[in-house]
Amino acid sequence: MANAQAKDPENTLFLDLKDGRVTIQLRPDLAPQHVERIKKLTREGFYDGIVFHRVIDGFMAQTGDPTGTGSGGSKEPDLAAEFTNAPFRRGTLGMARAASPNSANSQFFIMFNDGDWLNGKYTVFGEVVDGMQFIDNITRGEPPANPDKIVKMQVAADAQ
Repeated sequence: MANAQAKDPENTLFLDLKDGRVTIQLRPDLAPQHVERIKKLTREGFYDGIVFHRVIDGFMAQTGDPTGTGSGGSKEPDLAAEFTNAPFRRGTLGMARAASPNSANSQFFIMFNDGDWLNGKYTVFGEVVDGMQFIDNITRGEPPANPDKIVKMQVAADAQ
């Protein structure tokens, strides 16, 4: 099933980083509203040039805040949680949020390692299917002194 979904260009993202391209399989079966939000913002160019503002070694890399501080988001309204039993494993993409479960907006994180304590508490919306070595190379820090940026993010169906 993973191979079949990865071949769906409408639900695949290309995340270009300084070291190379990461391919992400989106999971509309788990979080349809979050997947639609990510695709909408991606198609608007929202993520291009945004920094990884919180990168914790052995845990995750967080991005998606246009202010680069961890407190910003898009102009879109916050999303209601779409929690599932899908586990947080290495390469899983989850939506960042504030204390309220229904506060996810544009920020997301990519897991460096498994994080079972997040299961059922954050929305899983995708997984890295290729290029995880480029995620592993993201500069660490909270915030990093010289943060890495998303060079470009695009929906595979739109890629040229």
